[in-house]
Amino acid sequence: MVSKHQPEQDSCSIKAGSATISSIVPAMSTPLASIFGSGFLVVVPILASAVGPYAVPAIVVVALIAYLVGGIIRHNILCAEPVLAKKSQPFTLVVERLSDLALVIAYIVSVCLYVHILSAFVLTSFDLDNAFNKSLLTTMVIAVITVIGFFGGLNPLQVLERWSLYVTILILALLLVMFGLYDVDQFLTQGLFTLPAMPDRSAWEIATIVAGTLIIVQGFETTRYLGKQFDSATRIYASRWSQYFSLSLYILFVALAQPIVPVLNGNYGDNSLITLAATAFWLLPVPLIIAAGMSQFSAAVADTLAAAANIKETSQQKIDTRWGYLFVGAAAMVLAWTNSTFEIIALASRAFSLYYLLQCIVAFSVCRNHRERLFFVFISIILSFVLVFAVPAG
Repeated sequence: MVSKHQPEQDSCSIKAGSATISSIVPAMSTPLASIFGSGFLVVVPILASAVGPYAVPAIVVVALIAYLVGGIIRHNILCAEPVLAKKSQPFTLVVERLSDLALVIAYIVSVCLYVHILSAFVLTSFDLDNAFNKSLLTTMVIAVITVIGFFGGLNPLQVLERWSLYVTILILALLLVMFGLYDVDQFLTQGLFTLPAMPDRSAWEIATIVAGTLIIVQGFETTRYLGKQFDSATRIYASRWSQYFSLSLYILFVALAQPIVPVLNGNYGDNSLITLAATAFWLLPVPLIIAAGMSQFSAAVADTLAAAANIKETSQQKIDTRWGYLFVGAAAMVLAWTNSTFEIIALASRAFSLYYLLQCIVAFSVCRNHRERLFFVFISIILSFVLVFAVPAG
């Protein structure tokens, strides 16, 4: 039993109860798969482009903000869900439905993002990585997912989620080990670490680029929608421990990658991690590309499923799931031809910040504790900045 750390409590005075390790671990698979979905593949070049040698403090700030936003989601599992179930507060219901629509938009962008990154990594292995080929392959993969969903449903493909998570964590662990060995060797031979140069950017540029990286650690909100499989206590613990685990790995990953980043010579792209991996150990790119393909395809399927389910629910069952697949796929395919990967990342961060902002309003509406309401306002200000000012790296 997990009993030492109780879920966040607030003025609604609802006790989440207790949860067992055996129930928490399965509940963590969905948020972890989403959090690791694309972030570890692009976080290093984005932060290097934005803040150079200060990437570690930057990822710590991003991780802290993500954890605070995760607290909003956990608050709403505990306090908003009972209010929404009773339908006793019309305003809360309206904002919740608006947030569902915002989440659909965010999922559409993230589907395009996942497949765009998949395309970048796969095409690199064939020396075919250019903007046209990435958009073309992205469109083809999304089309395949859409056709499978429309004619047969995507539920059978959900089994990929857990396996892709295992492969992703395994490859990430391998990268951490090899990056660490590279760093130790560099320190022993040179007596110091070589860090990337600081880019010529203003404080405002840095803030707006770092704001566009929120999508990198997104995924903790998925526990909010697992109510049919897990109780409130399990989902709260799963959300929190998913963030503890993933954010710790992100910080360590960025830290260990810093001494290798200078090999990029300031040329930061969406597939730069392949170059870093090859520098650490020449065989690393092969499993990395395989992991990228599996994780991105699985994440795209998962978000297509979630978006279609949200469309069906918000339309009060009027729009069938298969038509939801078609809408999500068509919108994502259009997006694939209009943006680069880094632009899609910033756009996705904005889309998810809108969803989180609406969740802050939901939390504010069901809470009567003034101290907590001030916290919700504080997080809302940060999310509003991301929503309005986030820009892509590059």
